[in-house]
Amino acid sequence: MSVEALDLSDVPDELRFAAEAALLAAGVGSGHVSVELVGEARIRELNREHRGLDEPTDVLSFPIDEDGTVAGPRELGDVVICQKHTADTIEATVHGILHLCGYDHEADDGEMLALQDSVMRDLTAKPTEDQRDG
Repeated sequence: MSVEALDLSDVPDELRFAAEAALLAAGVGSGHVSVELVGEARIRELNREHRGLDEPTDVLSFPIDEDGTVAGPRELGDVVICQKHTADTIEATVHGILHLCGYDHEADDGEMLALQDSVMRDLTAKPTEDQRDG
């Protein structure tokens, strides 16, 4: 699958490889996605506003073109991560991206978390560009 149609320009450089891996594992080869790193107050505000939970969380996903049938370039959505509340920003990125792709670990039979584990295994098995160059 070609990744040329993926627009990851709004993903922090250090998380692009994880976003790309999650998208490709989910069978998504085109579209734009955004990942934003925020503080505790902002993630709490978003969690309260969108989920009715007045507490900070690790990662939130906001899908836009969920069914994938759009006239122009697909807008997959936004992932918001609070690093203070996540043990692993890379895993939070993968988790959030899979939600944008329609996966829901609260409603499926373990498929999302199994795919997430698979992506994380693949990512840890492959050296990063920095590791290859260093």
